Amino acid sequence: MSRRTWNDVEIAVMHLFYSDSRTDDIARALGRNIGTVYNKALAMGLTKTAEYLASPDAHRLDGLKGAKTRFKKGAASWNKGTKGICGYHPNTVRAHFKKGDRLGAAQHNYVPIGTERVSKDGYLERKVTDDPNIAPARRWVGVHRLVWEQANGLIPAGHAVTFKPGRKTSDANLITHDVLELISRAELARRNHPRNKSPELAKLVQLKGAITRQVNRIAREAKEQQL
Repeated sequence: MSRRTWNDVEIAVMHLFYSDSRTDDIARALGRNIGTVYNKALAMGLTKTAEYLASPDAHRLDGLKGAKTRFKKGAASWNKGTKGICGYHPNTVRAHFKKGDRLGAAQHNYVPIGTERVSKDGYLERKVTDDPNIAPARRWVGVHRLVWEQANGLIPAGHAVTFKPGRKTSDANLITHDVLELISRAELARRNHPRNKSPELAKLVQLKGAITRQVNRIAREAKEQQL
C-alpha cells in the first residue's frame, strides 16, 4: 500500500490550526490518524500555544484538579515495606493467583489423573500426577513402562522398556508383561537407527559411502600428480 503524501491544503491547515486546536479534531478533519498528525507537526516544527495548553481542551492537570493527587517528593508510598509491586492492598489480594487454581487455557485443557492418550510416536500414555512442579510432558508416563514396573520394579539406569519386535500396540488391553522387554539404551539406539528400519535406506547409505571413497581417492591422486 502506497504511503499517503501531504498536499498543500493539508499543510496549510496544519499551519493555521495546529497551535491552538485539538489535535484529534484536526486529524478527523483531514481524515488522518492522530499519530500521523503529531508526527507531521513535529517535522514541521509546530507546537501548541501556551494559551491552548492552559485551556480545558488540552486535558492537562490544573492547580485545583491535579495537585491533590500528585505524588509529593519525599512522601512514602502506601505499599512501602510490602512484598511485590502491589503489596497486600485489599483490592489486589482478592485477585491474587491461588495455588492450585486453573485459569484460561489451563482450565480448558485440564484432564484428570488416569486419563490416557496416544503420543506422536504411537505409545499409549497415562497421566499419573497433577504436581505443578513437574513439567506437563513428564506428568504422562508410557503405559508399557507402568506395566513393566508393576511386575519388576523401577527401570535400571541406562536401560529402557520397549515392545518386543512386532508387538507394539496402543491398546491398553494388549499391553501385557509378555510383550515387553528390558534392553540397554545402546541397544535401543541401534534398533531405532534408520538403517535398521529401512533396508532401502541402508543400501543408499552404503552406496553413498562407496561414492565418497571414490571421490576422495580421485582427489588425492590428482593432488599427488601436481606435486
